[in-house]
Amino acid sequence: MKWKSARATLRLHPWHPHAWQVQSLLLAYPDDRFAGHLDLAARVAATLPEPVARPLLRFTAHAARTPTADLAAAYVATFDHRKRCCPYLTYYAHGDTRQRGTALLRLKQTYTAAGWRLGDDELPDHLAVVLEFAAGAPDTGARLLTEHRAGLELLRLALTDDGSPWAPVLDSVSATLPGLAGDDREAVLRLAAQGPPEEQVGLDPYAAPSSPPSSSPVFLPDPVVGGPR
Repeated sequence: MKWKSARATLRLHPWHPHAWQVQSLLLAYPDDRFAGHLDLAARVAATLPEPVARPLLRFTAHAARTPTADLAAAYVATFDHRKRCCPYLTYYAHGDTRQRGTALLRLKQTYTAAGWRLGDDELPDHLAVVLEFAAGAPDTGARLLTEHRAGLELLRLALTDDGSPWAPVLDSVSATLPGLAGDDREAVLRLAAQGPPEEQVGLDPYAAPSSPPSSSPVFLPDPVVGGPR
């Protein structure tokens, strides 16, 4: 199953890397550093446009009053046990097929060409990983996110339908990207009706990691004071 990349061009703003960084942190597995990530997200949100900031604050408010162990269990139940909430972006285009293995390799090569090393325990298409890369390499990262616009929308809709606490984070991600173009709208409808391909071969050496990715903060320039435009 294939579709064309989104035609809309994302006009980058100085606040985009900050938004993508905190979204990456909030979509990573909730570990011992997660409380610090929530504090960082709340501070950064004050510099972001309202459509990007408001859903981030909804999630941080929920996460702040939820014990970390409960949040971690919910994370595993959502992203590991529900295929329709898969956070691995190439899955939506290629399913478990040989084409996905090729897409993963190309994605890792893109990271390497930008001077970015990926941990051996992380797949390159996990949304938290792609967002972290986009925070450090905004031009290339914006292209990758836009290419996977249809898969991101399907993930957002699945999380929303499930009442997941992570649905607002996907709302925030979507608010940083162009609206769905015609090809992407058709792809979302097709995926919702048919699902990704299911040929169970071709992913080696990209077996799923034994534990979800856990992100560390990437130090960025201070957010723009006075809010984005």
